[in-house]
Amino acid sequence: MSTADSDIAVTLPGLGEGVTEATITRWLKAVGDPVEPDEALLEVATDKVDTEIPAPTAGVLVQIVEPEDAVVAVGAVVARLGIAAATSAATPVSAPLPPVPEPAPAPDPAPAPATVDAVSPAVERPAPAAQPDPGAGVDRVEKLPRIRRTIARRMVESLHTAAQLTTVIEADLTLVAMRRAEMKQQFHERTGARLSYLPFIAVAAVDALAEHPIVNATVNADCSEVTYHGSVHLGMAVDGPKGLMMPVIRGAQHRGVVEMGMAIASAAAAVRDGSIAPDDLSGGTFTITNTGSRGALFDTPIINQPQSAILGVGAVTERLVPERDTDGALLIRIRPMVYLSLTYDHRLIDGADAARYLTSVRTRLESG
Repeated sequence: MSTADSDIAVTLPGLGEGVTEATITRWLKAVGDPVEPDEALLEVATDKVDTEIPAPTAGVLVQIVEPEDAVVAVGAVVARLGIAAATSAATPVSAPLPPVPEPAPAPDPAPAPATVDAVSPAVERPAPAAQPDPGAGVDRVEKLPRIRRTIARRMVESLHTAAQLTTVIEADLTLVAMRRAEMKQQFHERTGARLSYLPFIAVAAVDALAEHPIVNATVNADCSEVTYHGSVHLGMAVDGPKGLMMPVIRGAQHRGVVEMGMAIASAAAAVRDGSIAPDDLSGGTFTITNTGSRGALFDTPIINQPQSAILGVGAVTERLVPERDTDGALLIRIRPMVYLSLTYDHRLIDGADAARYLTSVRTRLESG
């Protein structure tokens, strides 16, 4: 379809701080399709987020300038909309009826099969065709989504960049469970969300960073300089429909349990409904991943570069725990227990540093 001087150029808009380009992952409209203002035209992906690009006005898509999988700079023209074409496109045009095909001539009757001597050695019976296994599955090949490719690249780069090591401890959440039971009804009435153990653990983890600033730090590429961050911008790993994302809760050191719970719920909802903005996914200084939400006891998470540590939170499980009373008698009690795993950059953080930090987190949790 030809373009005219009156056509409107559709450009790639700004997609967040530090984002200079994006990959076109899918065109949602074809040339000739009418579009309405703010209707999604195409999907693009960056290293931070996938998003849709809307039409700036009503019209007809007259030209796709950049194809799928093209890497496009912010501000570049990706398509053109025709305004005049919108009116004509709405008017149906009658197409000529196709010609009626002439009937094909009747074929000659097939010749009678030749008579074969049943004992002739020159004629053999054909082998039966191989039948497919009715129980066999069918392989399916799909293109890996852009965000999955980005995650794969980043995880490999992280492992190649940092000397990563994981330390694991367990904590008793008995007092946390009591506080949670006291607060959960009021929290639900205020926010509409369920109060989990995660906000309590997040607050303890953030508070402990003040005593252990090396865990909330970044080392430069040649390990000649370290930056100790004055604030805690907490990344929270969220499993969304488009893949794993890390929305950032800024100034997390100023949030109590209720505020932290609300921020976590809001960030998770934004990821899952697709409203998360690119700027909300950048600038984290420390990350928590709650793998326990899917039942995992603990894991060895990979650092989200350029951060130096990530805390993995396992499932909270009730277990029989031995302990001694004040007289030294052995008691066996049921306690809610959780494993906390810290993966850290050994170029900057030693095992003793990691153990001291985790102990500090545990002390906060077990003291209520």
